[in-house]
Amino acid sequence: MGRRPTLLLWINDPYFLGLIKNHNYLYNHCMPQYRRSILAGGTFFFTIVTFNRKPILTDERTRDLLHEAWIDTKNRFPFKTEAVCLLSDHLHCIWSLPENDTNYSVRIKEIKRLFTKAYLQLIGPGELRNESHIKKGEAAIWQRRFWEHVIRDQDDFHRHVDYIHYNPVKHGLVKKVVDWQWSTFHQYVKMGVYDQDWGGENDDKFANLKVGE
Repeated sequence: MGRRPTLLLWINDPYFLGLIKNHNYLYNHCMPQYRRSILAGGTFFFTIVTFNRKPILTDERTRDLLHEAWIDTKNRFPFKTEAVCLLSDHLHCIWSLPENDTNYSVRIKEIKRLFTKAYLQLIGPGELRNESHIKKGEAAIWQRRFWEHVIRDQDDFHRHVDYIHYNPVKHGLVKKVVDWQWSTFHQYVKMGVYDQDWGGENDDKFANLKVGE
């Protein structure tokens, strides 16, 4: 198999690719009606972090493992990826769940489980396990908990999409959003949602955005 140049090749789905190529239209029309997180078919923002912030996720081998875990889980428990950014020790994403489905936890659990199993087999052990990990028979690859936020409305949606794409600049990894390859920003640019030069390091509007980290 050839090398996957960016994360975008495996997060695309028909819903995401079908978004209208207009920023205002995206912000005003793509969001569902307000739903609380206990109701089915909602849209959610997540932050998922590695154990002890171990910087493993942007290595080429681990990206492939995460890709396989993501696709396998999505095939069995469908969800729509609205936006995502992969950093070395955590990832941010927005998912929409199908109608009559509330269980985002099983999807995250499965991605973590499949990734961990493959990581231990192909790469090696993670961080040193503590007593709790040993007692539960767990590897020290991921933090157990994750941050979840239900998207309330269109404004909340685009605020979190902006945050996701600006995150590499926020962490000082690049000076411009476009220079970080592992996010959906490039797909949004192709659709006309963002300009190529959106989100530089001196953009205080996005530098001060704070959501789940």
